[in-house]
Amino acid sequence: RSALGPAADPVRPNDDSCGWLLSFAYPDRIGQRREDGRYLLSSGRGVRLTATESLSRSAYLVAAEADDQGADARILLAAPVQEKRLLELGPHLLHEEVQVAWDRNTRSVRAHRRLRIGAITLKESSIAQPPEDQVLEALLSGIRIEGLDCLPWTKSSRQLADRMRFLHHHLPEWPDLIEDHLTEELAEHLSPFLTGMRSAADLKRLSMQDVLLGGLSWEQRQQLDREAPTHIQVPSGSRIPVDYSRPEDPALAVRLQEMFGQQETPRIGGGRVPLTIHLLSPAQRPVQVTRDLANFWRETYFEVKKDLKGRYPKHYWPDDPLEAIATNRAKPRV
Repeated sequence: RSALGPAADPVRPNDDSCGWLLSFAYPDRIGQRREDGRYLLSSGRGVRLTATESLSRSAYLVAAEADDQGADARILLAAPVQEKRLLELGPHLLHEEVQVAWDRNTRSVRAHRRLRIGAITLKESSIAQPPEDQVLEALLSGIRIEGLDCLPWTKSSRQLADRMRFLHHHLPEWPDLIEDHLTEELAEHLSPFLTGMRSAADLKRLSMQDVLLGGLSWEQRQQLDREAPTHIQVPSGSRIPVDYSRPEDPALAVRLQEMFGQQETPRIGGGRVPLTIHLLSPAQRPVQVTRDLANFWRETYFEVKKDLKGRYPKHYWPDDPLEAIATNRAKPRV
């Protein structure tokens, strides 16, 4: 073995027999070329050669000696070794691993088989049919990385999720299926629907309505419809959708004339939660927001009536809103 002087080139015999022997003596110093004469050792340490050193063109080498400069240590003594020689090393040095993981670039599950010596990869190949349980785990990991917006939400499935959030907010015993992240409970109910899927594009085939309802018992579905209804029938006979986008404050936006005769604020959640009523003008613009409808009729209606009657003279503005007939037209039919 020869030591290097300041201007010397690392020892390099005519064949790789020296490197082959050194790989047994120093298995943690087997290096794989990266770029610009830099090598990653099987130990995980980074070392370097200057670009002018002939050994810097070797794909693999064994660094028998290096100075002690941390992550940027310079190789002082090394010998090249061919990849085919390294592939002949025994199982005590070679380690095969299968990695099934979410690829952020392709937004899909990718599976690879890698043959490694410590931190360096000698061979890598794709796996066409990785184990299904590993694919599922990687896909769920991808959903966590991408966020719940990568799932194919529709207007109806978002409303369903909001209704479930509402019940969980007011009834803590209700399952916490939906939050801003993928909960373990949602993952459990989502998993059976992911069979055969491996990418964000595949997820578009999901029905989030089915996923969410699949997490509920028959009794919970009945309670959902009963205590978090999609619509409320108002005095005019119209069925108005309830807005659950704020689970702590569900709202109902309805034209003022459709609420004539309704003295008390409508409630949901088994009568525990009053709706926030957004009373609208004939042009569907908000004129009053209240959670106390009785107080509105008693204290505020007449001021609102005075203003709106001038702007909408063809519409119905009774003096006694609690005795008036509610209508979804300009004026009630006689």
